[in-house]
Amino acid sequence: MRILEIRELQLFLHLCRSLHFGNTSREHHLSPSSLTRVIQKLEHELGATLFERDSRTVRLTTSGERFREYAAESLQRWGQLQKDLHQQLEVLSGRLSIFCSVTASYSFLHELLDQYRSRFPAVEIQLHTGDTSLAIQRILDEQEDIGIAARPNRVPEKLTFRAIRNSPLIFIAPKSSSPLRSTLDQCAKNDIALPWEHIPMILSEAGIARERVDRWFHEQGIRPNIYAQVGGNEAIVSMVSLGFGVGVVPQLVVENSPMRSKIEVLNVQTQLEPFTIGLCVLRRKLNNPLIKAFWDLSQEHIASDSIAARS
Repeated sequence: MRILEIRELQLFLHLCRSLHFGNTSREHHLSPSSLTRVIQKLEHELGATLFERDSRTVRLTTSGERFREYAAESLQRWGQLQKDLHQQLEVLSGRLSIFCSVTASYSFLHELLDQYRSRFPAVEIQLHTGDTSLAIQRILDEQEDIGIAARPNRVPEKLTFRAIRNSPLIFIAPKSSSPLRSTLDQCAKNDIALPWEHIPMILSEAGIARERVDRWFHEQGIRPNIYAQVGGNEAIVSMVSLGFGVGVVPQLVVENSPMRSKIEVLNVQTQLEPFTIGLCVLRRKLNNPLIKAFWDLSQEHIASDSIAARS
């Protein structure tokens, strides 16, 4: 159907309501004679009179009533078609790159990705996992679009950060029999301080957790016995479960670890500073529809979790 024909139907329907050529002409910014020619053209094409008119009144004929039903239905279908086509143009497509730790991928991201995928099935999602301490730099270097990271003491100005949850940093030890286990049990039995200088420590290579545990040892006046420096909290949990040493990881990692039954949390009197886990993205990239859609959905997800937690 041509645009001109849509215009003709709109004029006809307005005249059906107003029954006044002058009012319809003024409303649609054309002369009464132009409106008359439009109606005459429709009557000619239909081979029927649509209006009966004299010097005072305008009345819709029986044929006009039938054509009004057709015109109204046609314009409704035209409007729906325009809406549907417009929505199709707005369907998001492209590639979205996300970086996070293995723990984050199934403790938080799994449900969020499921919702995103159902809303925007045409978007290709690339999920890369690795050490959380790498996330922010990968975002700054534009290797990834979105990252899940621990909030640094100072968030770079280029970034925007959305908190997901807080997680304490905890000391973990193996449950299995080992010389280390014997030492820990002996200290607990006699209620004496742990000999930290002699306990093998398994720590992160870098990142917020490493900065905070280093500061903790410094404040306690302890020179730690570092057995291994590991990339990735999940690897620390694994090594601790095998009895290699005591580790420091976010509680969130332990809660979601398949090794959690093989480790225990040490009761350390002076606790480490907790950290905040959240989403980060370059501010200017929020203009990207794919990233903005994910960012907005994450806010819905966090709000929903918050409501559920209070219920």
